[in-house]
Amino acid sequence: LWPPNSSSKDACCLSLVLCTRTIFTLPMKPILYSYFRSSCSWRVRIALALKNIDYETVAVNLTKDGGQQFSEEFQALNPMKQVPALKIDGITISQSLAIIEYLEETRPTPRLLPQDPKKRAQVRMVSDLIASGIQPLQNLSVLKQVGQENQLTWAQQAITSGFNALEQTLQSTAGRFCVGDEVSMADLCLAPQVANADRFKVDLTPYPNISRINKSLLALEAFHVSHPCRQPDTPPELRA
Repeated sequence: LWPPNSSSKDACCLSLVLCTRTIFTLPMKPILYSYFRSSCSWRVRIALALKNIDYETVAVNLTKDGGQQFSEEFQALNPMKQVPALKIDGITISQSLAIIEYLEETRPTPRLLPQDPKKRAQVRMVSDLIASGIQPLQNLSVLKQVGQENQLTWAQQAITSGFNALEQTLQSTAGRFCVGDEVSMADLCLAPQVANADRFKVDLTPYPNISRINKSLLALEAFHVSHPCRQPDTPPELRA
């Protein structure tokens, strides 16, 4: 097709090599292993949306077939057998706050942790209050242990106790959002936990700061698109 020593042939071959290298060196799109109703998964979905990170979702149904998180395939990704897990940059990260902090360190815009060390500490304090002090007490694995007839009362007590502390904490940290007037990692924890409170029919009347901040957050696009009612694995009857 080409004459000997053809420059056209050489150029075409070089283009093919470069194209092939490009194909095989393009970074893989992050993969989020998630369950639509998981509040921990929602935290990460909000962070990905805020930072405009395109990703793929692999649904892990926590109730189907005894819980898909207990499969050998998923346990190889996360030995804790919990969602979320995020494959990104050649590694797999579990634990929602660890994922969010990694995204913050590698893709720092927009900021989810303030530059000011005092505010940054407050963001982590509020985040941990929710992620360590409230959510684990009412998650699926704990509710299974307390029995079907006790689940609602147990969850309500756990959330109410935590919200009493959270409401008091927000009195000294909040502006428009949990810490000051910028969305932070703390807000990524608050909105999903309020959704849990609604699900378990917790009366939010005693918590004006929590309610006000949550209302502001749900008006933001990142919280809207990442909402449990708008996920690929959301059942039809729960879709918005």
